[in-house]
Amino acid sequence: MGSNFLRSISLRANRRPDRNHLQSRDGKEGFLASGKLYQDSPMKIIWKRGFIRLVLVAGIIWGLLILTALLFHAWSCQSSIAFFSALCNKSSVIYGAIQSLGLVTPPHRCSIPVADDPNKIVIPKRGSPEKYVQSLSYVMEDVTATNESQSPPLFGGHITWKQRDDSFKVKPNMKVHCGFIRNGGAEMVQRDIKYVKKCRFVVASGIFDGYDTPHQPSNISARSQKLFCFLMVVDEVSLEFIKKNVTVREDNEGGEWVGIWRLILLKHPPYDEPRRNGKVPKILTHRLFLQAQYSIWIDGKMELIVDPLLLLDRYLWREKNTFAIAQHKHHRNVYEEADANKRRKRYARPLIDLHMKIYRYEGMEPWNPQKSTPSDIPEGAVIIREHTALSNLFSCLWFNEVHLFTPRDQLSFGYVVYRLGGLFKIFMFPNCEYNSIFILHNHTREHSSKVEWVKSLDEFKKDKTGGLKESRGGLGLWTPYPGNLDSVVLPPVKRTSKAG
Repeated sequence: MGSNFLRSISLRANRRPDRNHLQSRDGKEGFLASGKLYQDSPMKIIWKRGFIRLVLVAGIIWGLLILTALLFHAWSCQSSIAFFSALCNKSSVIYGAIQSLGLVTPPHRCSIPVADDPNKIVIPKRGSPEKYVQSLSYVMEDVTATNESQSPPLFGGHITWKQRDDSFKVKPNMKVHCGFIRNGGAEMVQRDIKYVKKCRFVVASGIFDGYDTPHQPSNISARSQKLFCFLMVVDEVSLEFIKKNVTVREDNEGGEWVGIWRLILLKHPPYDEPRRNGKVPKILTHRLFLQAQYSIWIDGKMELIVDPLLLLDRYLWREKNTFAIAQHKHHRNVYEEADANKRRKRYARPLIDLHMKIYRYEGMEPWNPQKSTPSDIPEGAVIIREHTALSNLFSCLWFNEVHLFTPRDQLSFGYVVYRLGGLFKIFMFPNCEYNSIFILHNHTREHSSKVEWVKSLDEFKKDKTGGLKESRGGLGLWTPYPGNLDSVVLPPVKRTSKAG
């Protein structure tokens, strides 16, 4: 009986594999009697494997393309070829990610010959002597050329071409336009006006249109913390943005603080263009903070890493300077810088050309080694100055050019130096020292406006909404110029350096 049982099991085992090849009643292969699929057909297996391989290959190619793009971005930002370096956007999120991976060479830094101890710095008991300008006052009421009362006051005023020309003629007693026209905007609230009256030494910065959050300075001595007012000028949009993203504390008098920075609110921004609004505290620091004798400006995206007292000693007191600013990393020639601004879409190309034609018509030569300054183009993110009458006059004239023409202040700086005829001495320090003063942080978002993409004046005329043409700034580019600019030819630009 045992042998019969084993034989039965053997026969069942031998017959079981044959069921895999049985056809179902409807004549289709590969299905069991229950209608379920038992195994895939050879063609389907090949198709599945091919699809998986295709996805893997596509993923690898896509990853290689992204890596190639990132490496190209990193290379273009450091390329000596002007065309490729013009493609770099150093404020982009992509550039920040590349930089964090160590794929970008850090800026060249050199040691600053500062004193060892801020406590040993001797602060001058007297300010610099007033050599050329004894008294400087400011135009406070706006008067239009046509006396049209319906025209609202401009923050910088309706400056005529004659008033502009006269302002460059230095005299012992002068009265010039210098922003802050009555009812022109940029008003401080009362609690901040009261606070800044005590500020003789100022470290100033600014954030407009919510592009940054305050970065706390480091390496600040106890002496400097007591001596300096750290003032962060903001508009209402930025103040709201800061409150949502960082801790803001309020003191007993209603003053608002982020760490060491006292937030100074400017109500009613005077310009349509946020970049132009940012020039108000940057260039007109002496007008905002009337009691300040010394100031250090640093852009809002930067973190100061050097004691400010050491900076005043190094750049002003040691060599008896009243104004110090860094040289531009790439350019010395204003026309080359203008060309780079056009290629990188920093403002409307035809308006930059018009701006440069006016300067060329008025005798502005390309930079050459015979000029009194090592460059016509500054790195304006750090400005160190004593608020003398002549220094304040220079700042006023510089701001007036920004008010009348393009908000790219580096295009106007060398022109004002040229028009003052060498009377105002400026210390332009090496760019590598400039890079050692701060740590640069990325903006919270990229800045852009429609004006930056305009390629022809016809685009301004076609825009029916008036959104392209600024209503409160740059009016000098739309006011008939007293000279004939048609025959003006801008100097050729070789583009031998990086776009910067």
